[in-house]
Amino acid sequence: MDVAAPRHLNPRKRPRQARSTVTVEAVFEATIQVLLIEGVHRLTTTRVAERAGVSVGTMYQYFPHKQALLYALNERYLDRLADRVEDVCLRHHGVSTAIMVEALVTAYWEAKTERSDVTRVLYSSAVELDNEALIEAFARRMDRATTAMLATAPDADYADLDLINATLLSVIFGTVRNVFERNMPLTLQVEIRKQLVAMCLSYLKAAGG
Repeated sequence: MDVAAPRHLNPRKRPRQARSTVTVEAVFEATIQVLLIEGVHRLTTTRVAERAGVSVGTMYQYFPHKQALLYALNERYLDRLADRVEDVCLRHHGVSTAIMVEALVTAYWEAKTERSDVTRVLYSSAVELDNEALIEAFARRMDRATTAMLATAPDADYADLDLINATLLSVIFGTVRNVFERNMPLTLQVEIRKQLVAMCLSYLKAAGG
């Protein structure tokens, strides 16, 4: 993510070689597993190191403490989510608004639900972090991708695209988060996703679509 982490959350170093990248990925996956089994309050770098099969010294080469590890994990998650949505938006320039909205909702929803347990633990871990700048950087990437896509819709003409886009994303992001926080059953999630698409399309039509 194109944002500087708060100084106390900076990793000591970032992986530059393939072997180091594999080590850090193992640490991230181990962190997720500890979060799922133990919860955020029982997460320690020692527990993560043991589960990842690395020494505590290796852990400290990258992450000086638990908060820095959680920040890096959330940054990786948001980067991958942003990459995915940006790719979908770019591939849907020039199509109808209905196809755009279906693609956008599908991309974001599926990214969140593929590993729904991970999504939940990352939501819970974020409360311990000073991650406002990270969230803002993610939001900027989403805004750029979705406004660029919506601007190419042949069946729409929005007077204030930035406002329309901000409202649209707020509805999508808020709905998906609510589904996870309430741990809704899968059958209900499917129906809510359909309603979300219909609601977004109705809003865009009223706004100039």
